[in-house]
Amino acid sequence: MLGPMAIQRMDHVGIVVDDLEAAVAFFVELGMEPEGEAPIEGRWVDRINALDGVRVDMVMLRTPDGHGKVELTKFRSPAAVSAEPAVAPPNTLGLRNIMFAVDDIDDVIARLRTRGAELVGEVVQYEDFYRLCYVRGPEGIIVALAEQLG
Repeated sequence: MLGPMAIQRMDHVGIVVDDLEAAVAFFVELGMEPEGEAPIEGRWVDRINALDGVRVDMVMLRTPDGHGKVELTKFRSPAAVSAEPAVAPPNTLGLRNIMFAVDDIDDVIARLRTRGAELVGEVVQYEDFYRLCYVRGPEGIIVALAEQLG
């Protein structure tokens, strides 16, 4: 028997970017739909971030099914801090990728390449179930793509 519920659902994944326009274009090309955008600032955002003078531009995108969301945030102040190395490999500690189920992995890769994306490794087949790959997009963001077979 399960105990009390700790969460209701996963709401969204937040990604801090420097080039908000390029990141939005990348995720729209992937098939996500813009849901809203806004400048955010105020004491409440300072308090939640434990930073003073926070001013950001934020864009929220959703998956076509409406269940998954990505929040892209560009810090106006204070300046964003770069991670080292800037193009981290997939075995770097921390959040490294977001996986999306796609209909046609080759088509998605071709479209994302027009937005500067590159394969991290190669497209591989996992048994008779999936074709999988990692794609690196703007800001070094890694998205995993999975095409279900059969």
